[in-house]
Amino acid sequence: MKLYDSATHAVREFKPLTPGKVGLYLCGPTVQGAPHLGHLRAALDFDVLVRWLRRSGLEVTYVRNVTDIDDKILKKSQEAHVPWWALAAHFEREFDWAYRALNTVPPDVTPHATGHIPQQIALVQRLLDRGHAYADTAGNVYFAVKSLPDYGSLTNQRVADLATTEDAAQIDAATESGKRDPRDFALWKAAKPEEPADAAWDAPWGRGRPGWHLECSAMSQAYLGDTFDIHGGGLDLRFPHHENEQAQSHGAGWGFARLWMHNAWLTLKGEKMSKSVGNVVGVRRLLGKWPAPVVRLAVIATHYRTNLEFSEDTLVQAAGLWDKFAGFVSAVQSAAGCAGMPNSRGAIPDNAVNSSKPLMNPGEPDPVPPASAPLTDKYGDENPDLARQNELADVTLPEDFVAALDDDLNVPGALPALHRAVKTGHSALASGDTAAAAAQALQLRAMLDVLGLDPADSAWGASDSGVSAGAGSKNRKDPSVDCLKSLVAALLEQRGAAKQSRDWARADALRDLLEASGLQITDTPTGATYRVKSIADA
Repeated sequence: MKLYDSATHAVREFKPLTPGKVGLYLCGPTVQGAPHLGHLRAALDFDVLVRWLRRSGLEVTYVRNVTDIDDKILKKSQEAHVPWWALAAHFEREFDWAYRALNTVPPDVTPHATGHIPQQIALVQRLLDRGHAYADTAGNVYFAVKSLPDYGSLTNQRVADLATTEDAAQIDAATESGKRDPRDFALWKAAKPEEPADAAWDAPWGRGRPGWHLECSAMSQAYLGDTFDIHGGGLDLRFPHHENEQAQSHGAGWGFARLWMHNAWLTLKGEKMSKSVGNVVGVRRLLGKWPAPVVRLAVIATHYRTNLEFSEDTLVQAAGLWDKFAGFVSAVQSAAGCAGMPNSRGAIPDNAVNSSKPLMNPGEPDPVPPASAPLTDKYGDENPDLARQNELADVTLPEDFVAALDDDLNVPGALPALHRAVKTGHSALASGDTAAAAAQALQLRAMLDVLGLDPADSAWGASDSGVSAGAGSKNRKDPSVDCLKSLVAALLEQRGAAKQSRDWARADALRDLLEASGLQITDTPTGATYRVKSIADA
């Protein structure tokens, strides 16, 4: 397996520190507000990595932190007139809901900044003792950037060329006089009179709270050791956050991360999705209009190191793909007469492609869920997917699928193997070879499972009754809808084959047949999509 190392700007062979085991740390959310899709891209991309590492036979210890105390949380809680810890807990539940709705694997450990204050104090003391930090008279403690020769190595910068980082602005001007260099960053922030008394902890150098970067160094070491395999996060965290994390850990004498991975931005009309810009797409609002598997596929179908321009078209194309994959699985189940098998289609609503509603109103807040909104724990005491996972674990994956994911997690490069399975399977169905079609469907499901998209996964509401639902939905659906969608998917597959063989007459005839049935066919780079014609199309 080869992975791109952000520190060396090169794809290199990945060899775990301990054979057969992988330690992975991912920077998680600062729970100051509701999650938007930009937040979720990192979670989804690294979810695929975790799934692939485990499918490759590696034992993964996956750690993703929660920042539940920082300046923004304190500011927003003050504005909302609620305790800072209550605001953080509320939005952490929102992130948990989003992670589960989009079927991300739960981390093995989810450490909180406030739950690891002793470890952070110990790290500050270690840096003071080793000459990499200093305290001022107000009780602030700073990391001395010039004390570490390799500072800037992660982002290929020299200390002399570095501008003052945003950390300088996070310390009150009245207490900043003790800072020796504007490039130094805060390890510990002295308590301020206007801040809540319970937002500070006692330390040898004065009462206060940790700086932004400290928690990740302390918590990764606590759960993964002095040196571990992979550190991940969004590209926007490379500097100053990850550079400063590395400085703290190296200053403490730890090896820290052996390989750095960063996912690219999710953009909207060319701009990075960000609350500060006001162009965010709230996850709850988005999942109220589009099925969760479609949203997940729309995000992960782009290579993790490529910026993803998110739009209505992105979702339309993903809906077409999901309809194709899940429709084939459903068609095979119907042909095999397996009425008791889970009908694995995530509910693609009739308006998923021809909806007149806008995708989003950038900047519009997500609806606040009722206080009683349940948070279903997918992995409770009993895993309902255990039998499904065992079934898929023995399936041999296509060589080109494996090669693509082994090549820096190249999901776009792996998709042709899925299309081929559908095409081969439909041909088998057409010839009456149900067993061959079932084998293709099983292989397709195994590949989709690596991507977190097995249609039979309970996350998508699959049930033994053959009724499926979208994420969190309890709406039941007429089984005939699946039959019709499977038929349309098969006809589109035949049309695609006709076009590939330059049988234009047959391709046109199939298109005319579908459109005469009330469907609007649209050709896209990833295949044809369809929607039910509205009165306005007449």
